[in-house]
Amino acid sequence: MKKIISLLILMFFIFISCSVEPKVIKYGDDHCFHCDMTVVDKTHSAQYVTKKGKAYMFDAVECLTMKINQENNERDLAFILVADYITPGKLVDAKKATYLISKKIKSPMGANLSAFFDKKIADEYLEKHGGKLYTWNSLKQHFSK
Repeated sequence: MKKIISLLILMFFIFISCSVEPKVIKYGDDHCFHCDMTVVDKTHSAQYVTKKGKAYMFDAVECLTMKINQENNERDLAFILVADYITPGKLVDAKKATYLISKKIKSPMGANLSAFFDKKIADEYLEKHGGKLYTWNSLKQHFSK
């Protein structure tokens, strides 16, 4: 009986340790998987996590988008996350975000790309700063050129 309980406890811990979850970005320490720059900007950072649980950090949404286009690996990803521009450090589902490219809002790699969880806020920023809005799919297409 003790062996069974020990085995169940061991299996439980193995199961927990193998769970696929996003990781905390270590700003100032983590490096961008695409361009190798240090991730420091909490308003433009991003991350993807493979279905096997490996997390990759990005210093800018454009780096994330270009890497996914380059690797053609979206189907192998459990999470694709981008920083919500108005809530620095908060990562949101990239597929649900609205994106703004505006020359008046600078991003680390120069694409002037920001992500917004709330489309209404993205619309407000568009009206105030100009530019163009994108969905996840149209953004990937934009960066595939």
